Amino acid sequence: MKNRYTGLLPKIHLWTDLLMFNVSFAAAYYIRFEIRVPDHLYANLLLIGNLLWILTTYVFRTYQFNRISYIPYRQAIILLKACIIHVSFILGFLYFSQQGGEVSRTQFLLTYAIFVSCALVARALIWSFILFCRRAGYNMRTYAVIGKGEVAGLIEGFYNDRKELGYKKCGNYEVGEDKDEVAVLERFLQKTQPDFIYCCLSDMNEMLVKGVIRFAQHQKSQVRLVPDFGGFMNNLATIEYHDQYPVIQLNTKPFSGLQDETIKRTFDLIFSAIVMIFGAPIFVLLMGLVAVSSPGPIFFLQERSGRWGKIFKVIKFRTMYQDADKFGLKHSQGDHDPRITPLGRLLRRSRLDELPQFLNVFKGDMSIVGPRPLFRYDVEMLMQEVPQEFMTLLTVKPGITSIGQIKVGYASNIDENLERLRHDLNYLKKYSMVTDVRLIVQTIQVMLMGRGR
Repeated sequence: MKNRYTGLLPKIHLWTDLLMFNVSFAAAYYIRFEIRVPDHLYANLLLIGNLLWILTTYVFRTYQFNRISYIPYRQAIILLKACIIHVSFILGFLYFSQQGGEVSRTQFLLTYAIFVSCALVARALIWSFILFCRRAGYNMRTYAVIGKGEVAGLIEGFYNDRKELGYKKCGNYEVGEDKDEVAVLERFLQKTQPDFIYCCLSDMNEMLVKGVIRFAQHQKSQVRLVPDFGGFMNNLATIEYHDQYPVIQLNTKPFSGLQDETIKRTFDLIFSAIVMIFGAPIFVLLMGLVAVSSPGPIFFLQERSGRWGKIFKVIKFRTMYQDADKFGLKHSQGDHDPRITPLGRLLRRSRLDELPQFLNVFKGDMSIVGPRPLFRYDVEMLMQEVPQEFMTLLTVKPGITSIGQIKVGYASNIDENLERLRHDLNYLKKYSMVTDVRLIVQTIQVMLMGRGR
């Protein structure tokens, strides 16, 4: 019988976790209180714990996965998230029932320590057993591909690279121009009996797709429609439903998704608040040093290009003499630049001159990590040299630090500007919060070692 064990694995995980939770609770109780019959409080707490675990895993879909999404490290993360939420629910119950003081903290913490350890070991054993069965030829699923060309090759390549998923190709049907194409296709499917049918939509017409769906409804096969966007899907995509019609939205610019925007903005605000609070003494000290080192204002404000080319004023500690603009508008010439004060050289090398830019982050003009905001002169120069690439940088907020700033520093000529731009474009393609944190750590290393340019 086809798909005999479909849906069995999530049930195994659910009942295994429930069993281990109860065993862990009992083991922690007897470790803490030795041999003693549990009173009504702990019996009720165990009952509530079971009910809340079922509720938690149902709401957060802990056990909703398939062969492709069933990955060990992902399952471990999902388990830990479920445990954190479950602990929160239990603590909330104890707080509102005013029984928190009567429950042993040792027993409570020991329960989850045993449970998480056992659940992770159980998942590792289950995964190992599944791999053993699939290597022996059991627990396999078959698939057929209808179509040809690059898309069909990508499907086969995907499963060839992931043998552990347990998929085996049983046939490939190349669409021709036969008048009885639907009948020929159905005979092919009847002969191969695939569990999954991949339809390359670029090679099929509506009649063929409906024929495949009609066949699958009677054979317990699952149909997977594969569109061909000719390379456009390099951009991240999300699927929205307008009534019953699926609509694929391509994110044509970095951070265009609401989730990415929210996460990045939240991180910016929290990190900036931490820096400004704990760095307040350094901030005040630098204000005093700048004030006494040379005549002029403490802060330097300059118009820069932000997101979508919007002009804003970037805030920095002043590192040049008051009349530096009389030398003419030109890039920094490094340590030998006569416009830079002795203190300014130190601030630049340590990047402390950019500390006030956290105020720009609070205002929403900048982000912690992102391409550096450029002066009008640099904008005009890059628009002449690489207009398309530079316009891509303008789709995101400029940052206090960036991979380009770490690798290149202050650009003093067109070549360095282009090199820094290439680094920043690469960052946009590989953006993640992990990347942001890594770049912040690298920036701190540059500050401590005084290697800033």
